[in-house]
Amino acid sequence: MDRVIIALACTECKRRNYTTTKNKRKTPDKIEFKKYCKFCNKHVMHKETKVK
Repeated sequence: MDRVIIALACTECKRRNYTTTKNKRKTPDKIEFKKYCKFCNKHVMHKETKVK
């Protein structure tokens, strides 16, 4: 199994808003997406974090 579940946390408020999966072999480094944060009420960068 190469796919792992990851959480995406907002870079401004640090809350985990999204979960997704990624392939560890193809993307070994942390991923970033610009997504909507409902707590900040705007589009901001979300970084990969571990799922608790």
